[in-house]
Amino acid sequence: MSTEIVQLVEQAGPYLSAAVGVYGAAVFSRAQDSAVNAAADATASLGQRILRAVWHGRDDQGRTALETAVREAAGEPDDADAMGALRHLIKRALREDTELAREVAGLLPATGGVTVNVSGTRAIGAQHIGLAASGDNTTIHPRQQ
Repeated sequence: MSTEIVQLVEQAGPYLSAAVGVYGAAVFSRAQDSAVNAAADATASLGQRILRAVWHGRDDQGRTALETAVREAAGEPDDADAMGALRHLIKRALREDTELAREVAGLLPATGGVTVNVSGTRAIGAQHIGLAASGDNTTIHPRQQ
């Protein structure tokens, strides 16, 4: 189960980061903000649901530790260690509570699929692509054989 938990937390990582980035320390109490970009909101919303599930499964001491880790990760968004500490707490919680691990696994999209969130002017998102060009005055020259 340990390897599965590590993979589960790795898969949840982008959603957790998005939730902390969008909602910050208010992730446990804030309702979804409809003004947030739809793609970012879907990702952040899933991260928020994961964090809330873990929060509800903890005792008071565990909740306090989780809130502190979220606050620190939100306060220092470029600090990989702060986000790593949050992921570590979640990993520990999932190892201690197999029902919680199943609940979180059920929230995540099935593995093997691909989710791509793209936003912004001229943004490109693709799974398999031979050639992609974006921008003004782009010229593509065929390769000479």
